[in-house]
Amino acid sequence: MKINEIAARIDNIIPLRLAQDWDNVGLLIGDPRKDVKNILLTIDITKEVLAEAKRLKTELIISYHPVIWDGLKKITAGGPAEVVYELIRAGIAVFSIHTALDVIAGGVNDGLAEILGIRDAKPIGDYVEYPEGDNYKLVVFVPADSLAKVSNAVFAAGAGSIGNYSNCSFGAEGTGTFLPLEGAKPAIGRKNKFEKVPEIRFETIVPAPKLEAVTNAMIKAHPYETPAFDVFKLYNQQSKFGLGRIGELARPMKMPQIIEKIKKVTGAKAVGLVGDEKKMVKTAAVCAGTCGKIINLIIAAGADLYLTGELKHHQALAAQEAGLTCICLSHTVSERFILKKLAKQLQKQLKGTIINVSKKDRDPFKWKNV
Repeated sequence: MKINEIAARIDNIIPLRLAQDWDNVGLLIGDPRKDVKNILLTIDITKEVLAEAKRLKTELIISYHPVIWDGLKKITAGGPAEVVYELIRAGIAVFSIHTALDVIAGGVNDGLAEILGIRDAKPIGDYVEYPEGDNYKLVVFVPADSLAKVSNAVFAAGAGSIGNYSNCSFGAEGTGTFLPLEGAKPAIGRKNKFEKVPEIRFETIVPAPKLEAVTNAMIKAHPYETPAFDVFKLYNQQSKFGLGRIGELARPMKMPQIIEKIKKVTGAKAVGLVGDEKKMVKTAAVCAGTCGKIINLIIAAGADLYLTGELKHHQALAAQEAGLTCICLSHTVSERFILKKLAKQLQKQLKGTIINVSKKDRDPFKWKNV
């Protein structure tokens, strides 16, 4: 399977348009036309991960963190961008998913929320627009005897679905008027003669990704040279897409129980604690990695617990003063657990490829009792 095909399949489950605008996602290194049989999943691309990729004859690395963050002025052996240099030299492509995986339903933050047992978890902040979640109403005026042809065409192109129902529409009878001028090629009537035609006002719903295809299908099926139609964007009642998750626990738990669950799922050997380590937790928030100012929103919401990867010193002090208990797992430990689940999802989309989860990708910190 070629890299551009793989990229399209990845986007089906992890839409890259959900990534934060400061992020660097997608194909960062490589030829999109290259064939791929072996894929390696990792959080970071280090020298050890690169050596592992070579041993496994990997053609494509799917990394959580981008291997290129900022603009590079030099890519040289032995320089700051040495890993990038070696990847190019080895012909190994790199595709990054990062904050798109944080935001999506079932992604990293939902995984953390599931560990804590948060019920009906909602994003906390840093919201992103996702036009694929929008719906539009198409309204077109059709001669009565052409309604079936036009409606069938728009339904076939993807319009008319609401929940478990298809071919949904509304029609109202009326009268259309027009005067064909010189140069017109009217399907009904003659040039320079005012016409009145029994028409149906046909309305149906169209999801954003299919709007262009549906509109083109309608125009092609419509008998008029210049169909009269309107497109309206509908109010979006879908959930917001953003970083973090917050909500009530399905079952209140004490901190020792919560810590044991976290360690079991994430493989964390130790945790960093801020605040009361024995409290009963009823409401909690999570955010993988580091989530900046989101902690202020969590404090304002009155949550009992915040699970994250890391906190800056002033954020930890703010949490302590506000009575918010925090658990820090280390940045990548809060993310790495999702790779096994992601590997299974990708394998369903990328049949015929071999997908390995890196065994050399690990937390750069070593936690020791001193």
